[in-house]
Amino acid sequence: MRIQYTEELNHLNQQMIEMGALCENAITHTGDSLLHGNHEEAKSVHSIHEEILQKEKSIEALCLRLLLQQQPMARDLRQISAALKMITDMKRIGEVASDTADIILYMQRFHRMEDIEDLCQKAVMMVHQVIESFVRQDLTEAGSVIAYDDIVDALFVKVKQDLVQAIQKNPQYADDYVDLLMIAKYFEKIGDHAVNISKWVVYSITGELKETAV
Repeated sequence: MRIQYTEELNHLNQQMIEMGALCENAITHTGDSLLHGNHEEAKSVHSIHEEILQKEKSIEALCLRLLLQQQPMARDLRQISAALKMITDMKRIGEVASDTADIILYMQRFHRMEDIEDLCQKAVMMVHQVIESFVRQDLTEAGSVIAYDDIVDALFVKVKQDLVQAIQKNPQYADDYVDLLMIAKYFEKIGDHAVNISKWVVYSITGELKETAV
């Protein structure tokens, strides 16, 4: 029985890695579609989002089975409970990526901004790192994701200021710049979700839960 339980916990970790990878792919495809003005790549984000939703359902079923059949105690219980909370934020990451792709599909002109590309890359990195911290039960790595959010927030503020100046200089492109601001905000929001996930990782290790951001 214990061997089966351990195998199911390992399976849970693998499923979490796979869902995290789908979230990373959704963000990456969104960023690439913006960079290259590629509507087909933006459309692919919607199918990835559907995969994320299906993965959420399978992980939820696995967690509930573990809770009901195995009656885990202490740290195992926290890990399973945290996974149930984490997949909600990962689902929302998929939703945000899909919403961002929708904006890109309606954009007529594409203005390259390296800071927005950097925001996208940082969002991917935070999601990857936080899933790794959960699987490894690495408190330090989870804490670094929380701290890194300050860098993402500061970069978003810079992007917002740059876009306001761009609108003032080129008001004919105001609609494009507003779209870019919304996209930048979505990437920043993904960082917030990664922070929430990190807090659940910390809870799974220590039993202490800080207030979530979103």
